This record gives sequence, structure tokens and C-alpha cells, in this order.
Amino acid sequence: MNIKSLTIALSTTGFLLSASGPSLAASSGGDNSWGNNSNSDLKTAIKLIKDKKYSDAQPLLQKTIKADPDNADAYNMLGYSQRKLGNKDVALSYYNKALDLNPRHRGANEYLGQLYLELNKPAKAKERLEVLDKSCTFGCDEYTSLKEAIEAYEKAQ
Repeated sequence: MNIKSLTIALSTTGFLLSASGPSLAASSGGDNSWGNNSNSDLKTAIKLIKDKKYSDAQPLLQKTIKADPDNADAYNMLGYSQRKLGNKDVALSYYNKALDLNPRHRGANEYLGQLYLELNKPAKAKERLEVLDKSCTFGCDEYTSLKEAIEAYEKAQ
């Protein structure tokens, strides 16, 4: 295989991997066993969050964590829903817990960066962007989204 063919193959693989992840940046990018009950609750919670029913998602996310205390995706979505409810300190703690479990968690890094922008801490948001840059070998939606948010924040200043 020549260099051009290898580059195309790798680019296609990166695109397919980024296109197949769960919505709302819930994915850690790692291995998940989506068949068990805690992940069924997580999927239902993500659907509720997509419908902006953040409070309704909370019990399902808590149930997920009770069944699977190391579920970084659930902590990330708890952080996201708490941030959307205006509970920024609570969101911060959930994002940090997700990153304690998986420091390269793409969703938690993006959403924590978004939270830092809301808290007027753009330097910290840029730190999250750097982590995403290293984690997203072929680029990823989380990197692009946070980068655009940082650019919009800076433009508004």
C-alpha cells in the first residue's frame, strides 16, 4: 500500500469512528458494554437530555452510577444536565469525576471546556482543547465544537 492509499484509509477510518459515536458527546471513546441495564438507563437519559428534560434524566443517571460506579459517560451526562440546569458547581464536580475515571474522555473534556467559558475562564477551556487535540488523532466533533466556542467567546470579548 502506498502512502496516498494509507492516508486515505486512515482518514476514512477516523471519519467512520467519529461518525459512529453516541450523540451529545457522551462517549468516552473507550469500550462500553451497551447491553446491560445501567447502559439502558444511560441511553434513556441521553434521549431525555436531547429533549431538554434535564431533571427527568437525573434519576436514570444516578441509577446508572449506582450500578456502574466507574461509568465516566454517566458522570459526563450528569455534568452536562446539571450545567444546563444552571448548577455550574455541581456540573464541575461531575465533569471532574468523569475525567478522574477517564482523563481522555472526549465528551467531558469538551463540556468542561464549555463550562469554563461560561465561568469566564478561557485559559482553562484552552487546556481542555489541548487534551482533545491529543485525544482526537484524526479530529473529532468535540474538538471542533470546543474550538468554535472558544473562538466565539474571544470574538465577543
